Amino acid sequence: MVAKKPAIRKVKKKQHPKFNVPNYGAKNRLHVKSRWRKQRGQDNKKRIKKDFMGATPGIGYRNAAKDMGVRVDGKKLLLVHNMAELNDAMHNAEIGSYNIVIAHDVGKRKRLEMQKVASSGNVRIVNGVRK
Repeated sequence: MVAKKPAIRKVKKKQHPKFNVPNYGAKNRLHVKSRWRKQRGQDNKKRIKKDFMGATPGIGYRNAAKDMGVRVDGKKLLLVHNMAELNDAMHNAEIGSYNIVIAHDVGKRKRLEMQKVASSGNVRIVNGVRK
């Protein structure tokens, strides 16, 4: 009897607007970064929720608990720092429901080795080296 692979469902996450800081992108305000910070100024229009200032983050934009940490293809990410962790991950029974991410501090030579091992084991590495 052949064992069935677990059914991987496509995940449809909620769409939400960009939550930019007011004046982001303005030529006279180049020091304003794109990250979100809660507005605290007394006269700030975004704080008092004027429509023309755009949306403010809120609990209503949150995804369902079953969709958190899941990519659009239905798989979760698994962070790997070295070959030992990659081998452990590949011997794990649930590896079909994960995509592998190599840590940012792993060099090019080790990444290439990891890619060869992963391709032989039919595991997808998300951030491998392009040839």
